[in-house]
Amino acid sequence: MFESHCNSGVLGSKGAMVIRHARTSGGDLPSNRSSSRLLRKVKRAIAVLCLVGLSGFIGGFLVFADQVSTAVPPAAPRADAIVALTGGPQRINDAVNLLANGSAKKLLISGVNEQISLAQLKRAIPNGEPYFQCCIDVGYMARDTRGNASESRDWAETNGFTSLIVVTSAYHMPRSLAELERVMPDIDLIAYPVHADMNLNQWTHEFSIFRLLMVEYLKYLVARLG
Repeated sequence: MFESHCNSGVLGSKGAMVIRHARTSGGDLPSNRSSSRLLRKVKRAIAVLCLVGLSGFIGGFLVFADQVSTAVPPAAPRADAIVALTGGPQRINDAVNLLANGSAKKLLISGVNEQISLAQLKRAIPNGEPYFQCCIDVGYMARDTRGNASESRDWAETNGFTSLIVVTSAYHMPRSLAELERVMPDIDLIAYPVHADMNLNQWTHEFSIFRLLMVEYLKYLVARLG
């Protein structure tokens, strides 16, 4: 009897331990299931956000590429002055032609390399020679598009201009306007996009043009973010 009693006591104790353990484990199961469901929901939400973000990025690029590749300059723009952002000879030639046609009274060539003298610049723009004495200013301070914006703002404020014709490559125009609008929101800006020798309409067929537009689109987004 004593042995039986002892065995019963031991079994009873173990049984109680098993019961307690089962209760404890059973109490954790709902919590684990809730955590798993929450984790799955978070993962789905992240996946949806990534998909929406990627769709927005691709859609934005398609709009950007279409607008840039089909942009045409206005036929007869008028403003107080003209700003040409360096980066290609066609930009400056078109800006000088606008000046010669009476679209504005002054022209700023912004971002000229400091190693290029005024005499060299004059020789590079044969039709601009008569205007360097009266109507063309040369800016040597800008090193990038943001610098172009600051240089143009200072020049416009010094001369009291309230409207500018902006001359630059078509693919560079959106970012240029974003930087210019940021530093001089009260000045009217008229875009004069230049296509030069590059056929941007071929961006879906030529990888080099596609890459150029994609890089410029990324820079444009950064400019928009300030």
